[in-house]
Amino acid sequence: MTRRPPARRRSARRSARRPGRRRQQQDAQFVVLAVVAVVAVSVVVMVVNWLLAHWWLLLIAAVVAVLGGMAWWQQRAQRAQWERARARALRYGLAQLDALSHRQFEHAVRDLMRRDGCTDAVQVGGQGDLGADVKATDPLGRRWVLQCKHRRHGERGAPVGTPDLQVLNGTGRPVHQADVVVMVTNGRITQPGRTFAHQQRLHLVDRRLLASWAAGSRPLWELLAALPPPRRPSSLP
Repeated sequence: MTRRPPARRRSARRSARRPGRRRQQQDAQFVVLAVVAVVAVSVVVMVVNWLLAHWWLLLIAAVVAVLGGMAWWQQRAQRAQWERARARALRYGLAQLDALSHRQFEHAVRDLMRRDGCTDAVQVGGQGDLGADVKATDPLGRRWVLQCKHRRHGERGAPVGTPDLQVLNGTGRPVHQADVVVMVTNGRITQPGRTFAHQQRLHLVDRRLLASWAAGSRPLWELLAALPPPRRPSSLP
Protein backbone atom coordinates (compact mmCIF):
# COMPACT_ATOMS: atom_id res chain seq x y z
CA MET A 1 0.00 0.00 0.00
CA THR A 2 1.48 3.34 -1.16
CA ARG A 3 1.69 5.95 1.49
CA ARG A 4 0.81 9.51 0.47
CA PRO A 5 3.14 12.25 1.70
CA PRO A 6 1.72 14.53 4.34
CA ALA A 7 -0.29 17.52 3.20
CA ARG A 8 2.41 19.91 4.38
CA ARG A 9 4.99 18.33 2.09
CA ARG A 10 2.68 18.48 -0.94
CA SER A 11 2.00 22.14 -0.26
CA ALA A 12 5.70 22.90 0.04
CA ARG A 13 6.40 21.19 -3.31
CA ARG A 14 3.68 23.22 -5.08
CA SER A 15 5.06 26.42 -3.56
CA ALA A 16 8.51 25.52 -4.84
CA ARG A 17 7.17 25.01 -8.38
CA ARG A 18 5.24 28.33 -8.54
CA PRO A 19 8.27 30.71 -8.66
CA GLY A 20 9.60 28.72 -11.58
CA ARG A 21 6.40 29.16 -13.57
CA ARG A 22 6.25 32.86 -12.80
CA ARG A 23 9.83 33.25 -13.91
CA GLN A 24 9.04 31.50 -17.20
CA GLN A 25 6.06 33.81 -17.76
CA GLN A 26 8.16 36.88 -17.06
CA ASP A 27 10.87 35.69 -19.43
CA ALA A 28 8.28 35.10 -22.17
CA GLN A 29 6.82 38.58 -21.70
CA PHE A 30 10.31 40.10 -21.85
CA VAL A 31 11.03 38.27 -25.12
CA VAL A 32 7.77 39.46 -26.65
CA LEU A 33 8.46 43.06 -25.61
CA ALA A 34 11.99 42.87 -26.98
CA VAL A 35 10.73 41.55 -30.32
CA VAL A 36 8.10 44.29 -30.52
CA ALA A 37 10.69 46.96 -29.70
CA VAL A 38 13.09 45.66 -32.37
CA VAL A 39 10.31 45.59 -34.97
CA ALA A 40 9.20 49.12 -34.05
CA VAL A 41 12.74 50.49 -34.30
CA SER A 42 13.24 48.74 -37.62
CA VAL A 43 10.04 50.23 -39.02
CA VAL A 44 11.03 53.73 -37.83
CA VAL A 45 14.48 53.39 -39.41
CA MET A 46 12.95 52.20 -42.69
CA VAL A 47 10.48 55.10 -42.76
CA VAL A 48 13.20 57.66 -41.99
CA ASN A 49 15.47 56.27 -44.70
CA TRP A 50 12.63 56.29 -47.20
CA LEU A 51 11.72 59.89 -46.35
CA LEU A 52 15.35 60.96 -46.67
CA ALA A 53 15.49 59.33 -50.08
CA HIS A 54 12.22 61.03 -51.09
CA TRP A 55 12.70 64.42 -49.38
CA TRP A 56 10.73 66.18 -52.09
CA LEU A 57 7.56 64.46 -50.81
CA LEU A 58 8.14 66.10 -47.44
CA LEU A 59 8.46 69.46 -49.17
CA ILE A 60 5.20 68.94 -51.06
CA ALA A 61 3.44 67.85 -47.84
CA ALA A 62 4.71 70.93 -46.02
CA VAL A 63 3.52 73.24 -48.81
CA VAL A 64 0.09 71.55 -48.86
CA ALA A 65 -0.15 71.86 -45.05
CA VAL A 66 0.72 75.56 -45.15
CA LEU A 67 -1.78 76.27 -47.94
CA GLY A 68 -4.45 74.27 -46.14
CA GLY A 69 -3.78 76.14 -42.91
CA MET A 70 -4.00 79.50 -44.69
CA ALA A 71 -7.29 78.51 -46.32
CA TRP A 72 -8.70 77.33 -42.99
CA TRP A 73 -7.66 80.55 -41.26
CA GLN A 74 -9.16 82.67 -44.05
CA GLN A 75 -12.45 80.78 -43.84
CA ARG A 76 -12.48 81.21 -40.08
CA ALA A 77 -11.85 84.95 -40.38
CA GLN A 78 -14.61 85.27 -42.98
CA ARG A 79 -17.00 83.29 -40.82
CA ALA A 80 -16.23 85.53 -37.84
CA GLN A 81 -16.78 88.61 -40.01
CA TRP A 82 -20.12 87.24 -41.22
CA GLU A 83 -21.14 86.50 -37.62
CA ARG A 84 -20.27 90.04 -36.54
CA ALA A 85 -22.21 91.50 -39.46
CA ARG A 86 -25.19 89.28 -38.68
CA ALA A 87 -25.05 90.26 -35.01
CA ARG A 88 -24.95 93.98 -35.86
CA ALA A 89 -28.00 93.51 -38.07
CA LEU A 90 -29.94 91.58 -35.41
CA ARG A 91 -33.44 92.95 -34.95
CA TYR A 92 -36.56 91.66 -33.17
CA GLY A 93 -40.13 92.82 -33.37
CA LEU A 94 -42.45 92.57 -30.39
CA ALA A 95 -44.54 89.93 -32.13
CA GLN A 96 -41.42 87.78 -32.53
CA LEU A 97 -40.48 88.20 -28.89
CA ASP A 98 -44.01 87.41 -27.71
CA ALA A 99 -43.95 84.14 -29.66
CA LEU A 100 -40.78 82.91 -27.93
CA SER A 101 -40.60 80.55 -24.99
CA HIS A 102 -39.10 81.84 -21.77
CA ARG A 103 -35.72 80.21 -22.49
CA GLN A 104 -35.74 81.52 -26.07
CA PHE A 105 -36.49 84.97 -24.70
CA GLU A 106 -33.39 84.75 -22.50
CA HIS A 107 -31.32 83.76 -25.54
CA ALA A 108 -32.74 86.70 -27.49
CA VAL A 109 -31.72 89.12 -24.72
CA ARG A 110 -28.26 87.55 -24.67
CA ASP A 111 -27.94 87.99 -28.45
CA LEU A 112 -29.02 91.63 -28.22
CA MET A 113 -26.32 92.27 -25.62
CA ARG A 114 -23.78 90.64 -27.90
CA ARG A 115 -25.02 92.81 -30.76
CA ASP A 116 -24.37 95.85 -28.59
CA GLY A 117 -20.75 94.82 -28.07
CA CYS A 118 -20.86 92.58 -25.00
CA THR A 119 -18.82 89.75 -26.49
CA ASP A 120 -18.91 87.71 -23.28
CA ALA A 121 -22.70 87.79 -22.87
CA VAL A 122 -24.01 84.42 -21.67
CA GLN A 123 -27.39 82.97 -20.84
CA VAL A 124 -27.26 81.49 -17.33
CA GLY A 125 -30.95 81.27 -16.45
CA GLY A 126 -32.30 78.04 -15.05
CA GLN A 127 -32.81 76.27 -11.76
CA GLY A 128 -30.68 77.91 -9.09
CA ASP A 129 -29.78 80.96 -11.21
CA LEU A 130 -30.24 83.26 -8.19
CA GLY A 131 -32.06 85.91 -10.17
CA ALA A 132 -29.63 86.09 -13.11
CA ASP A 133 -30.74 85.01 -16.57
CA VAL A 134 -28.12 86.84 -18.64
CA LYS A 135 -24.68 88.12 -17.64
CA ALA A 136 -22.48 90.41 -19.72
CA THR A 137 -19.69 92.97 -19.63
CA ASP A 138 -20.13 96.07 -21.76
CA PRO A 139 -17.29 97.79 -23.68
CA LEU A 140 -16.93 100.24 -20.79
CA GLY A 141 -16.11 97.43 -18.38
CA ARG A 142 -19.39 97.46 -16.45
CA ARG A 143 -20.79 94.10 -15.37
CA TRP A 144 -24.46 93.53 -16.21
CA VAL A 145 -26.96 91.12 -14.71
CA LEU A 146 -30.32 90.88 -16.45
CA GLN A 147 -33.36 88.98 -15.29
CA CYS A 148 -35.89 88.12 -17.98
CA LYS A 149 -39.63 87.85 -17.42
CA HIS A 150 -41.38 86.63 -20.56
CA ARG A 151 -45.14 86.95 -20.82
CA ARG A 152 -46.86 84.79 -23.42
CA HIS A 153 -49.66 87.33 -23.80
CA GLY A 154 -47.35 90.34 -23.77
CA GLU A 155 -48.93 93.41 -22.26
CA ARG A 156 -52.05 91.43 -21.33
CA GLY A 157 -50.00 89.04 -19.23
CA ALA A 158 -49.34 89.26 -15.51
CA PRO A 159 -47.28 92.36 -14.69
CA VAL A 160 -43.88 92.21 -13.07
CA GLY A 161 -44.26 93.41 -9.50
CA THR A 162 -42.27 94.29 -6.42
CA PRO A 163 -41.65 90.67 -5.28
CA ASP A 164 -39.82 89.84 -8.54
CA LEU A 165 -37.72 92.98 -8.21
CA GLN A 166 -36.93 92.24 -4.57
CA VAL A 167 -35.44 88.88 -5.57
CA LEU A 168 -33.33 90.56 -8.25
CA ASN A 169 -32.23 93.31 -5.86
CA GLY A 170 -31.20 90.73 -3.27
CA THR A 171 -28.79 88.92 -5.61
CA GLY A 172 -27.81 91.28 -8.43
CA ARG A 173 -25.08 93.18 -6.59
CA PRO A 174 -24.40 91.13 -3.43
CA VAL A 175 -24.18 87.73 -5.19
CA HIS A 176 -23.35 88.47 -8.84
CA GLN A 177 -21.25 91.61 -8.22
CA ALA A 178 -23.09 93.49 -10.97
CA ASP A 179 -22.65 97.18 -11.72
CA VAL A 180 -25.91 97.34 -13.67
CA VAL A 181 -28.92 95.27 -12.60
CA VAL A 182 -31.77 95.09 -15.12
CA MET A 183 -35.25 93.59 -15.27
CA VAL A 184 -36.32 92.85 -18.86
CA THR A 185 -39.89 91.96 -19.77
CA ASN A 186 -42.09 91.95 -22.83
CA GLY A 187 -44.99 92.79 -20.53
CA ARG A 188 -45.83 95.42 -17.94
CA ILE A 189 -44.29 96.54 -14.64
CA THR A 190 -46.48 97.69 -11.76
CA GLN A 191 -46.18 101.21 -10.37
CA PRO A 192 -45.10 99.97 -6.92
CA GLY A 193 -42.46 97.91 -8.72
CA ARG A 194 -41.23 100.99 -10.56
CA THR A 195 -41.01 102.91 -7.31
CA PHE A 196 -39.05 100.11 -5.66
CA ALA A 197 -36.70 99.85 -8.66
CA HIS A 198 -36.01 103.59 -8.54
CA GLN A 199 -35.24 103.42 -4.82
CA GLN A 200 -32.86 100.48 -5.24
CA ARG A 201 -31.15 101.72 -8.43
CA LEU A 202 -32.55 98.87 -10.54
CA HIS A 203 -33.06 99.46 -14.26
CA LEU A 204 -36.26 98.47 -16.00
CA VAL A 205 -36.78 97.44 -19.62
CA ASP A 206 -40.53 97.20 -20.11
CA ARG A 207 -42.42 96.43 -23.30
CA ARG A 208 -42.06 99.94 -24.70
CA LEU A 209 -38.32 100.20 -24.09
CA LEU A 210 -37.78 96.61 -25.22
CA ALA A 211 -39.42 97.40 -28.55
CA SER A 212 -37.07 100.35 -29.08
CA TRP A 213 -33.99 98.34 -28.08
CA ALA A 214 -34.76 95.14 -29.97
CA ALA A 215 -35.89 96.79 -33.22
CA GLY A 216 -33.25 99.54 -33.25
CA SER A 217 -29.49 99.76 -33.39
CA ARG A 218 -28.68 101.69 -30.19
CA PRO A 219 -27.09 99.74 -27.34
CA LEU A 220 -29.07 99.33 -24.16
CA TRP A 221 -26.78 101.61 -22.14
CA GLU A 222 -27.73 104.50 -24.41
CA LEU A 223 -31.41 103.91 -23.65
CA LEU A 224 -31.13 103.69 -19.87
CA ALA A 225 -30.58 106.62 -17.53
CA ALA A 226 -28.41 106.99 -14.42
CA LEU A 227 -25.91 104.24 -15.23
CA PRO A 228 -22.76 103.88 -13.09
CA PRO A 229 -19.54 105.36 -14.50
CA PRO A 230 -17.34 103.28 -16.84
CA ARG A 231 -14.70 100.99 -15.40
CA ARG A 232 -12.36 101.54 -18.35
CA PRO A 233 -12.16 103.65 -21.55
CA SER A 234 -14.52 102.62 -24.31
CA SER A 235 -13.30 100.03 -26.81
CA LEU A 236 -15.90 101.17 -29.31
CA PRO A 237 -14.75 103.23 -32.32
